[in-house]
Amino acid sequence: MSHSFGVVIESLVAILLLLTIGYCMLLNSRLKRLKADEHSLKATIGELITATEIAERAIGGLKHTVRDVNENLGNQLTSAAQMSQQLKKQLAEGDNVLRRLSRIVTAARPASDPGPAAPPVSAAQAVAAAAQAFSDRRRSDGLAA
Repeated sequence: MSHSFGVVIESLVAILLLLTIGYCMLLNSRLKRLKADEHSLKATIGELITATEIAERAIGGLKHTVRDVNENLGNQLTSAAQMSQQLKKQLAEGDNVLRRLSRIVTAARPASDPGPAAPPVSAAQAVAAAAQAFSDRRRSDGLAA
């Protein structure tokens, strides 16, 4: 009986060893997959680092471009403000000249009514006639009277 008991124990140990070998083979295959996943993960992380560096360089370039555009736009806005001031001055001078021409036209019109025989004169024609009369009257030094 002791001999058969020893065989049963030996058989049980052999079965357990076979199960252990099978489990070790299963673990080995899972470890190989894990190593493969680790390599692909390292490659993915490397690509991510490269993409991050490229993005950082692009952001730096964009910041530089924004700074240049901001300076250029500031200069253009300053120039536009100066041009606006110049245009305002020129418009004011133009209004002044128009007022003086209007006074000249008013002064050049005869005081009495021309009568029904004279054709009506438009405002533009009257201004043109007054300007012509103004240019015809010159002083001896060449300046308009």
